[in-house]
Amino acid sequence: MGQRSPRVLIYSHDTFGLGHLRRSRAIANALVSANPDASVVIVSGSPVIGSFEFGNGVDFIRVPGVVKLPNGDYTSLNLNLDLDEAVALRETIIRNAAVALKPDLVIVDKEPTGFRGEILPTLEAAKSWGARLVLGIRDVMDEPALLVPEWERKGAVDALRYYDDIWIYGLEELYEPLVSLNLPPEVTRRFVYTGYLRRELPDEPNLARYPKLTRGPFVLVTTGGGGDGEDLIEWVISAYEADKDIPLPALIVFGPFIARTTRKRFLDRIARLENVDAIMFDAKIEHLMKKATAIVAMGGYNTFCEILSLDKPALIVPRKRPRLEQAIRASCAERLGLVHQLDGLDHPAGAHDPADMARAIRALRHQNKPSDAFVPGLLDGLERIKEMTKPWLEAARRGRPKPPVGVAAE
Repeated sequence: MGQRSPRVLIYSHDTFGLGHLRRSRAIANALVSANPDASVVIVSGSPVIGSFEFGNGVDFIRVPGVVKLPNGDYTSLNLNLDLDEAVALRETIIRNAAVALKPDLVIVDKEPTGFRGEILPTLEAAKSWGARLVLGIRDVMDEPALLVPEWERKGAVDALRYYDDIWIYGLEELYEPLVSLNLPPEVTRRFVYTGYLRRELPDEPNLARYPKLTRGPFVLVTTGGGGDGEDLIEWVISAYEADKDIPLPALIVFGPFIARTTRKRFLDRIARLENVDAIMFDAKIEHLMKKATAIVAMGGYNTFCEILSLDKPALIVPRKRPRLEQAIRASCAERLGLVHQLDGLDHPAGAHDPADMARAIRALRHQNKPSDAFVPGLLDGLERIKEMTKPWLEAARRGRPKPPVGVAAE
């Protein structure tokens, strides 16, 4: 069998926010940079995946979206289908895409079974033609008291039998996300702590013109997708309303998922402040981060990677609902001297003291950068992934048996 260009499928369920998509995009772009002949397909439910640029060799398939309701249930995002029908449709699209692509490597982001088990038929099919299966999880999942019953309910622990490797996108000395599951040695020996995923500046800014205040020192306030960032933005605006002399002006990036009425209410208040401005969304926010003097954020995984990569003093204001992920990450990172954190985001409405936020923003001018902490291997994640996948993709170039006839015909 002759040379064959390697193929990779990345599954990112994306029921909310931007985190899974941006992590998958970073890995996909790293893989094609190291393997220019490779083809990487990202399967995602994100409604904004088309807003991002991908490297040559990377494309995406968007499956019908689902969204989480306030009561914790899920529903179809746009289609007039009940949830079971939507999941069945997603499952079929994902599996058919895999059978047509016949990837040599499948990377599943965070959820071992996918959303409602939708990735399991694809894993079964990919196993049959010898694809290497990888589960990639972020540095922190949730507090043990919630993670253990959640994974038991989803059958996630049992699903680990499918995976040849389990990548943890962080450092063991910062946090061990799966230790509470008491997994057997035959599973834990498949663990690889990669380090965090370094982010590079995109080729060119997404916005033709940034707000005027970005011409000098400023603090960038970002809540990622923005769907759960209302409390942080409220706290920051109230700080600038209460303290007119904060030396660093603030640029707020709302994110694409903030409610329209909430955004309008904030813009009305911002219009009365001389040292605060806002933009809706920037798919290449790394350029704004590079310009910023410091960053205020809730501390999701991707924002944390960007703070480390661009080496910016950062104030992390983590949410504690519905997960403690951000709070755990912030505490561990503060312990290592990488960031400072401000607690209290989940206090009742109106209970945030503007003076606390004002003091914390003022302190950013004198705060150390993450690089001052010197943590070995901190940002080695993408290089480690390229190193690990090199022999697998080289083997794919040399050819391998085709999948059974029955698999491709289904």
